[in-house]
Amino acid sequence: MSRSWRDRSSGFLDEAGQRRLRAGVIAGLGSALAIGVMEFLAARLSYPLAVIPFATSIVLVIGSPDAVPAQPRALIGGHLVATLVGLMVVHATGPQPWAAALAVGLAVLAMFLTGTFHPPAGINPLLVVSLNLPWTFIVAPVLAGALLLAAFACVWHRWVRRQQWPEHWF
Repeated sequence: MSRSWRDRSSGFLDEAGQRRLRAGVIAGLGSALAIGVMEFLAARLSYPLAVIPFATSIVLVIGSPDAVPAQPRALIGGHLVATLVGLMVVHATGPQPWAAALAVGLAVLAMFLTGTFHPPAGINPLLVVSLNLPWTFIVAPVLAGALLLAAFACVWHRWVRRQQWPEHWF
């Protein structure tokens, strides 16, 4: 009588490996769900989600929830600060390639100084300057999206993973 597949594969992953696999599956499902909801909203509002770096933000917030850049202060504040810097630069200089580079550098500095460092937000000023985006961009989709993402992460971590998130809000 042959052993079942489950018996033969029982040594495939140790307990820690099984926990990591479950955590990865849960993180992947949560990320897909969050981006799916955001894509739906972007389509309904006729605003392409591609111009906002929330896919990388959700990977950070869901995959590394304890990291300082994954906390709400950095998530929300980083997107707002970086976008504001981009808007100020494009308003002062126009949509110049050198201005986009300057805006990214200044945004990184501003995020460090304000304690809102969130690496995915670093592309916001590049997009703002390169695409000459309007001031309203900071409200929708940036603020609305960051708040939605933080709310989703809170619900996901507390209700699905049954873990405390965030460590602190601000």
